[in-house]
Amino acid sequence: MKVLQVVTAVGGAALVALGASMALTNPGQDTYEQYAVEQLATYLKNEGCTQAPPVLGDILQNQCKSLVDTGRPQLQQIIAQTTKRQNFLLFSIYRTNLNVGPFLPVYQFETLGIFQNFYIYQASEQ
Repeated sequence: MKVLQVVTAVGGAALVALGASMALTNPGQDTYEQYAVEQLATYLKNEGCTQAPPVLGDILQNQCKSLVDTGRPQLQQIIAQTTKRQNFLLFSIYRTNLNVGPFLPVYQFETLGIFQNFYIYQASEQ
């Protein structure tokens, strides 16, 4: 009977420690915005900028990448305005709806923030 009480006490302490570490490492909105800007900029450089026509491809790709770097503050502002955070104390869920213009598709992302890391678990284009 004594062993069961020790195991229960150790298990309870471990759960409290895990919960405390999750709460302390739950990333905030600013951290998410920095993460999202980095992910979006990387995507635009690797996918969007490579769509330039082959004739002027290198010149346009370099200008495009430079434009993405220059526009990072605007990207962060767009992400800040289109993201809703649900804080569950131990983790957060971020929902971002990127809608930058009438002629471009809307992108929706759902991201889990936990232990100072982010995991995109849903991404869709509408």
